[in-house]
Amino acid sequence: MNHQVHQYKNNGYNIVLDVNSGAVHVVDDVVYDVLELYETCSEQEIVSRLKDRYPAQEVQEAYAELTELKEAGELFTEDAYRDYIFDFKNRGTVVKALCLHIAHDCNLACRYCFAEEGEYHGRRALMSFEVGKAALDFLIANSGSRRNLEVDFFGGEPTMNLEVVKRLVAYGREQEKIHNKNFRFTLTTNGVLLNDDIMEFANKEMANVVLSIDGRKETNDRMRPFRNGTGSYDLIVPKFQKFAESRNQENYYVRGTYTHHNPDFSKDVLHLADLGFRQISVEPVVAQETDDYAIREEDLPQLFEQYDLLAKEMIRREKEGRGFQFFHFMIDLEGGPCVAKRLSGCGSGTEYLAVTPWGDLYPCHQFVGNEAFFMGNVTEGVTNTEIRDMFKSCNVYAKEKCKDCFARFYCSGGCAANAYHFHGDIHDAYDIGCALQKKRVECAIMIKAALAQD
Repeated sequence: MNHQVHQYKNNGYNIVLDVNSGAVHVVDDVVYDVLELYETCSEQEIVSRLKDRYPAQEVQEAYAELTELKEAGELFTEDAYRDYIFDFKNRGTVVKALCLHIAHDCNLACRYCFAEEGEYHGRRALMSFEVGKAALDFLIANSGSRRNLEVDFFGGEPTMNLEVVKRLVAYGREQEKIHNKNFRFTLTTNGVLLNDDIMEFANKEMANVVLSIDGRKETNDRMRPFRNGTGSYDLIVPKFQKFAESRNQENYYVRGTYTHHNPDFSKDVLHLADLGFRQISVEPVVAQETDDYAIREEDLPQLFEQYDLLAKEMIRREKEGRGFQFFHFMIDLEGGPCVAKRLSGCGSGTEYLAVTPWGDLYPCHQFVGNEAFFMGNVTEGVTNTEIRDMFKSCNVYAKEKCKDCFARFYCSGGCAANAYHFHGDIHDAYDIGCALQKKRVECAIMIKAALAQD
């Protein structure tokens, strides 16, 4: 089944996605119904099977229209990438992004934190300037001819080690001139320590800022309390509003997590939009089945409905001139991302690595502290190349569950950490995550279709 077509109905639209080319068509009922039979039946058979629903002439016209699209290379196209993937393993590895765990410590005690209050199954620690400097040197040395490099200051809570962040940015700015590189720094923060000084620094040096908040006050405060149990909402909201405004509502996003406790999460997204935020990401929690807040299979129908509600409301607001971006509905139907990214996702374990306060390297922040995924350290470099090669071979063609999935070029096989945490294998896929991802792709395409039609 190399030439795959995915058809579905959403919000009154009949949508057809040609999976391999990425072409999207909005069609009428007759074309939609003919398409369902197009590959398995002759034109005559289709006319007779649909005779109770449509006049023969309409069915023949629809059949001709589909044949025309097929001949124009917009339907039933072949998968051009299948062979491309095999030289993936042989490609040289270039590191282009680091997630610096600048602080394994935190001033909140979020219940779903994979970092256990920032400690990552280990001890509290702050990264020293020397380790951070070695990490930037490692990145420059391993980046090949690539000019643009990314460094995310992450935690724990990075503002608990702000002086080191500032010194590392200054060091990076010196080095980029010497080596003809361009550092793109980003900061992820819970907002507790945000003040004018940090905002001013971030607006000067940070290409993007991620502000953690889960939505409505009760949602946020249930999952993101201080260690004494009180909530963080009232403290962070005014700071985040000021920060977002100071960045012209661009180059930042508020990022939340929804759980089994707020399956009506569209209300949290819209709450954030009503607070004035224009860049919003609210994502499903990743948790073990034993956690009371974990998303369960029985939550899925309600969650699908929430994505549909959200998509409709976003179209309405866009038309009223008060639209906002929802991270998970951002989809490029024109060019699509570069082939390599479409096939293997975020680059964890190869192009993207996480660095602990001690300078140890892991495939990404979700593997930090799991000794089985220790890859080396910033002074010696990647010594465990087996792990790197395992991540290198992790792509949509290596995953049984992805092979015939219509969403594979949009999610790139999903998150390796989720697959590992649920199935013990990065080449598997986390099923609840897949179901939600497919729904999001369908909604994202529908929004594009709806806005294009007006």
